[in-house]
Amino acid sequence: MTWQTRVVVIGGGYAGVMAANRLTLRHDVAVTLINPRPEFVHRLRLHQLVGGSDDAVVAHRDVLAERVRPVVDTVTRIDAAGRGVTLTTGGTLGYDYLIYAVGSGSAEPGVPGAAESAHPLATLEEARRLRTVLGATPVTAPVTVVGGGPTGIETAAELAEQRRRVTLVCGGVLGPYLHPRGRRSVAKRLAALGVTVVDGPGAKVTEVTRDAVRLADGCELPSEVTVWTAGFGVPDLAARSGLSTDAVGRLLTDETLTSVDTPRIVAAGDSAAPSGLPLRMSCLNAMPLGARAADTVLSRLAGKEPVKLHQSVYAQCISLGRRAGIYQFANRSDAAVWLYIGSGLGARIKERVCTGIPGHLAEEARRPGSYGLHRVRGGAAKRRQLLLAHRAEAPAAADRAV
Repeated sequence: MTWQTRVVVIGGGYAGVMAANRLTLRHDVAVTLINPRPEFVHRLRLHQLVGGSDDAVVAHRDVLAERVRPVVDTVTRIDAAGRGVTLTTGGTLGYDYLIYAVGSGSAEPGVPGAAESAHPLATLEEARRLRTVLGATPVTAPVTVVGGGPTGIETAAELAEQRRRVTLVCGGVLGPYLHPRGRRSVAKRLAALGVTVVDGPGAKVTEVTRDAVRLADGCELPSEVTVWTAGFGVPDLAARSGLSTDAVGRLLTDETLTSVDTPRIVAAGDSAAPSGLPLRMSCLNAMPLGARAADTVLSRLAGKEPVKLHQSVYAQCISLGRRAGIYQFANRSDAAVWLYIGSGLGARIKERVCTGIPGHLAEEARRPGSYGLHRVRGGAAKRRQLLLAHRAEAPAAADRAV
């Protein structure tokens, strides 16, 4: 019997599925994907699930390579020394290499009443619960969306298109990633949809109750349904397993995405912190990081030195309802520039991006190694120079987007 290298991928999101598919490039690699759900969640469409225009899921058979073995479970601990993972169901799986792609979820609100009275929107289950709540709420009832990042903007616009009374509380600046020109375009569209935007230094939420949202400036907003989109955090699996992480909990790696603790663990997606300088949480970064993580493992199996990471293509795509959107261009340090595409063309670009993502994953499943990596060679020093300025502007638990 031919020996196969066992690679376990934890997490079936954009990075995990891409990594798992790419690993099938070698026929002597046995790939297992551990994911808590039997389907792929298209997170970029969760706001559409809430609005009722999409179910935000794709069958695994449509995006996952046939040679990848899916296991519907959750990992509770990683035993790096013993090269094994413990599952919620009580079983264990051994590995020769592990790809850590656990993604991100809702951050702890840290605001009185938010955990009890606000509805997060970072997972499929959260989106489905919110959809049910809104379905039982009159269209005329006030809805408050907390968080001025992409998820907050998209959710506010989606609900406003249904003629709901929506207030968007930014906690500071509307669309902090956007260039001022792009921000003005988004503000204009939200105003046209009837969204009340509350921004500025006093627009920080200090308390959430069953029927109101209180702000730092003393203002109290009536709110029958409060949606919480103010930031994302990562699971604490790496920290609980004794692996080195950054302050937020992302796995610390070098520029090949290899854990600083062991060459047998490689990270990808939102839960990776290469050189302590994580890339912005986004699908735009997650899929290339998944491909790069797989390439690191494949290089080691081939006896080659893995290529160092350096992303070089950045942008942000935000839908503003079903008929408008914005595609914000950025430079190589991931800072927005003056150029953007808005209105109907922006919406069509965003839809093309959302439609194309499952296509990229499916193509990688059919032809592993086909996904193109947008990168330049440069390594940690160059990437550090490019990203240090942006790091101060993008909080570790920043809102997630394309």
